[in-house]
Amino acid sequence: MTTKTLEKTPVAPPHLRCTDVLSDALRGHAGIQEAKLDLQQGRLKIVYDPRVMDRGQALSVVRRAGEKAWAQVQRCALANTPACADCAADLGKELTAHFQALAQGAFQPAATYQDGQIEVHIGPQTDSARATAEVTIAPSAGTEERLPIWERWGLTGIRAQAMFTTITLITLLLAAFGARIGLPARSITALYVVAYGAGGLLGTIEGVGALRRGEFNVDLLMILAALGAAFIGQPTEGAILLFLFSLSNTLQEYALGRNRQAIEKLLELRPPIALVKEGADWVERPVEALRLEDIVLVRPGERFPIDGEVVSGETEVDQSPITGESVPVPKRPGDPVFAGTVNTTGAVEVRVTHLAQDTTLAKIVQLVEKAQEAKARTQRMLDDFEQVYAKLVLLGAVLLVVVPVLGFHTPFDRTFYRAMTWLVVASPCALVISTPASILSAIANGARHGVLFKGGAYLEQTALIKVVAFDKTGTLTEGEPKVTGLYPYDDVREDAFLRQVAAVEARSEHPIARAIVHEAQQRGLEVPAAEDFRALVGQGVEGWVDGHLLWIGNERLFAERDVVLPTALRERLHQLEEQGQTAMLAYDATAQTWLGVVAVADTIRADAPQVVVRLKKLGIERVVMLTGDNERVAQAIARQVDVDEAYARLLPKDKVTVLESLRRRYGPTAMVGDGVNDAPALATADVGIAMGGAGTDVALETADVVLMADNLSHLPYAIGLARRARRVVWQNLTFSLAVIVLLVALAFGADLPLPLGVVGHEGSTVLVVLNGLRLLAYRG
Repeated sequence: MTTKTLEKTPVAPPHLRCTDVLSDALRGHAGIQEAKLDLQQGRLKIVYDPRVMDRGQALSVVRRAGEKAWAQVQRCALANTPACADCAADLGKELTAHFQALAQGAFQPAATYQDGQIEVHIGPQTDSARATAEVTIAPSAGTEERLPIWERWGLTGIRAQAMFTTITLITLLLAAFGARIGLPARSITALYVVAYGAGGLLGTIEGVGALRRGEFNVDLLMILAALGAAFIGQPTEGAILLFLFSLSNTLQEYALGRNRQAIEKLLELRPPIALVKEGADWVERPVEALRLEDIVLVRPGERFPIDGEVVSGETEVDQSPITGESVPVPKRPGDPVFAGTVNTTGAVEVRVTHLAQDTTLAKIVQLVEKAQEAKARTQRMLDDFEQVYAKLVLLGAVLLVVVPVLGFHTPFDRTFYRAMTWLVVASPCALVISTPASILSAIANGARHGVLFKGGAYLEQTALIKVVAFDKTGTLTEGEPKVTGLYPYDDVREDAFLRQVAAVEARSEHPIARAIVHEAQQRGLEVPAAEDFRALVGQGVEGWVDGHLLWIGNERLFAERDVVLPTALRERLHQLEEQGQTAMLAYDATAQTWLGVVAVADTIRADAPQVVVRLKKLGIERVVMLTGDNERVAQAIARQVDVDEAYARLLPKDKVTVLESLRRRYGPTAMVGDGVNDAPALATADVGIAMGGAGTDVALETADVVLMADNLSHLPYAIGLARRARRVVWQNLTFSLAVIVLLVALAFGADLPLPLGVVGHEGSTVLVVLNGLRLLAYRG
């Protein structure tokens, strides 16, 4: 692979994250395999396949697509939303045409837009050939001058909406007051023109943009209704409509902005400056300037500025911003620490292991932002429904004018007024916003508590889970064997017994040996050095300790050496094995005396039984355990945890078969594992849930849901949150549909005035947003 860089003077992008659309459009597909846009430096780096395009073509892709992206940035700036659908759809069409020219007939490019991302395919994916190109992208000349004047004043997003809403209200009140005191008609007309312009400007931009793409949206319906009211001599009612519509949009933007802020505030947890060791001195350096292997000092009460590994000192760390754990975690040399977490007790020196943009905290924010862009299935259905429904509403308005006037000779003004009321009350504003308001809130809540949903679809699917299947090792159990019992023979003292066994096992790399040595260290025993150590494959170990030859192993070791096992030890051995524990016999071959039995087992997590109980209370029908261990060990763990079913001696492909069987028998299934060796099972399950994702790239990449802490108790929380979100979504859908039906009935059965229709319509929209925001306060 060859890497070359084309450097230009960095120019900071003029606006926000809408340029992420460019990265989404290029990343991970044939020809262009990766794309990374540095928003601070305005630099785009792509990794491309030189067999599909040469360097000149690659640079051309970056420059041309970049120039078009800047134009999209300015349009998205109005809404201040990442990767907005308008921006993405237009850019997708432009990139498709551009890639078609590049392919020169070799491939047929195709662009698809789904879940907030554009995919541009121009050929078969391959990793066998890679090259890189890096350029600095700047907005084309005159971009700043082409911005709307309010953008140049710094009024973007909710600020612009609030400003226009305020202008609409003030001019509406002035026009009404002016009519009462007898102002000239020309002055009143001018005030209404300003009110209509301020209240309808942003909606017109959105509506016309959609119309140019052959789409209809709610904004267009509202603008047409307001213009219709003015046309029949009811400008006050039209202005009221635009004011309430603008106010509703402002409140929605404010409410949904709470979700973005909930995540973006995570990044504020990371301090901007770090204290770095340079020679014998400590100097302050911006976090973005830190390099790998730098040594950073973090004092008590300070937040860790970067991901790293403790190299000196001991402390306890509040990791709740990353993992959701409420109890500080002890940290010693060799332990990992994460940016944004709080050092509570002691000063520590930390070696930098990740750059600022690659920290776990940064990845969490990126994953959650992508998840919030990825639409739930219900939301995608509503978006499709909106297009058809909006056309039907518009057609209905036309028929409500044409049929009564031509067929029944009804006065035009009356029928037209009713048609405008119909446009308002039948519009699906509340229906369309009901799902994203709830889904975004739930995803934000989960991220703040150490649960990452990869998208709304996975949140919805988690709410439907009927079966939870656990991998045993490292999930239901601690994943590391521990000494569970010491049984000295005759009058042998326990500490002396453990000291001799640990001396021989200290020379072994086997997990059981490490567990025995660790137990001796925990008891503060001085372990002597063993000599002439030898590992006996499938049997055990032997070595000389204090002039005595010790044999430590299973029954087979002693059977092959014709050493008779005492009845008491044999009974103890079989009893331990029935309990699923591994038992090792210890024998002094020099003195020809038995020392005793050491029992070792992979112990269950302390909270595992309680988690299983909580899952069943949530309505999970079956809790299942999958393991590659033997049947005896599996049944012993299953009894302790109280799972419904346990499957033993499973290879990775066998776990896939079991999951498919569980799905057929019971319904949607979740697989909980560590995200490393359970990848096939995680992919097969309806929802793959990885534990211990903090600092584990594989878990972050492979699973649909990631529990950042190595903590089982977050699983019931995740399922409970998903189910609460599903209930709120259905509450919103039911309420918004009921309001539409009620308002339509009143419009035709009771001649509902247009202003009251507007209040009911916009009020229902705000209520469903606020109801969705309640999920931010969910605590389980």
